[in-house]
Amino acid sequence: MSIVASLSSLASGHATTPLTLLAKSEFEPWLQQQPAAKDWLEASHYSGTGTALIPQPQGGCLALYVCESLDDPFACGELSASLPATDYVLTEDASAERLLNIAFGWGVGAYRFTRYKENSKPQARLLLDDAGLVDKANQQIDAINLVRDLVNTPAQDMMPAQLSEVTRSLAEEFGGRFEEIVGDDLLTQNYPMIHAVGRASVHSPRLLDVRWGNPDSPAVTLVGKGVCFDSGGLNLKPGNYMRQMKKDMGGAAHVLGLARMIMSSGLDIHLRVLIPAVENAVSGNAFRPGDILPTRKGLTVEIDNTDAEGRLVLCDALAEAESEHPELMIDFATLTGACRVALGTELPGFFCNDRSVARALSDAGEAAAEPVWQLPLHKPYFEFMKSEIADLVNGASSPYGGAITAALYLQAFVENTPWVHFDIMAWNLRKLPGRPVGGEAMGVRAVFQYLNERYS
Repeated sequence: MSIVASLSSLASGHATTPLTLLAKSEFEPWLQQQPAAKDWLEASHYSGTGTALIPQPQGGCLALYVCESLDDPFACGELSASLPATDYVLTEDASAERLLNIAFGWGVGAYRFTRYKENSKPQARLLLDDAGLVDKANQQIDAINLVRDLVNTPAQDMMPAQLSEVTRSLAEEFGGRFEEIVGDDLLTQNYPMIHAVGRASVHSPRLLDVRWGNPDSPAVTLVGKGVCFDSGGLNLKPGNYMRQMKKDMGGAAHVLGLARMIMSSGLDIHLRVLIPAVENAVSGNAFRPGDILPTRKGLTVEIDNTDAEGRLVLCDALAEAESEHPELMIDFATLTGACRVALGTELPGFFCNDRSVARALSDAGEAAAEPVWQLPLHKPYFEFMKSEIADLVNGASSPYGGAITAALYLQAFVENTPWVHFDIMAWNLRKLPGRPVGGEAMGVRAVFQYLNERYS
């Protein structure tokens, strides 16, 4: 059974523990109505925040948890681990929105990556009356944990073929259609950049393509950078920069997690997901600095640095996405360290060519309690992406504004379609409630909130 489950799924008479969840502002009024609890908490020097177990006259105990705000989706992110491992039911009524936050935080906080190291320690489970809300919470929990699992999996088990298997399985689960173009077929079908970046690896490059939903519904296309490992190519990364490059397929993981949210909720859109999946490796046929490579769009690109490969595979996928003129295109990519310098590792940055979409997306992030921050597509910086002997260069001539110049490179392959580009970390460097160190979904809930508001 899931860590967040419905009360109706339990057998009659199943023992549960009552749980009271309160925001700090609600604690004192509640305490005044609970004289026995007040005496116990004072005697045990409870500080007014965190968890406490209060003995009950009829036996057993009441679990209490007080936090700053229950409107924070991660406020309950540590309860599955910090409470004794039994089943809990809430004692206080709450709005559906608050209950969803509680259930979501509880569920993602229980996440464990156990593929290579078993962890069978029991966890506390939350039981709710509303089966529909439980389903909704678990749809989001499953999507976030899919992103985490994919990013956390080392490259030995998450190369393009394995990423293809995950994508195919997701499409089949929800009745979608999956296709892929593999190896030299990328050349015959005019995806030269994806082929060029991935050709040096023994793991064949490929373009993964999922379609789902009613073709008559509004078309939304998601594109995710799927560089399953990035050595830097011939511009080889130093060891410390290469250490976590299993996460360079984080953009692909994000669009798959978002697709799971969309499909499991039955959102009324015609969804397409495109993932250029490659390994940027080193061998005798690796692409080189100074090479001039063609793109699907017909623009030529001079290679300044083989470690700026994400934008190369994305540009072919974006050109294909643009060819169908969807109502909206969104890409996710672990693209630049410059975005992390600008915003830190925990705030997702995005670029957008449509002001109304950008404003609505920012508002949706606030509503979902997952802020996302718009950065500018500052056109004068496009001068840094021009080449003397090709249409574009893949590395800017200036060391400054790297997230902007990378986004401007991508924009050259998008014409009139409203487009959002997320430049993300996809990794937690520190442990926070509900967010363990390791792979993380960033901006997914904000985008889903926006799409849900726009297309429900």
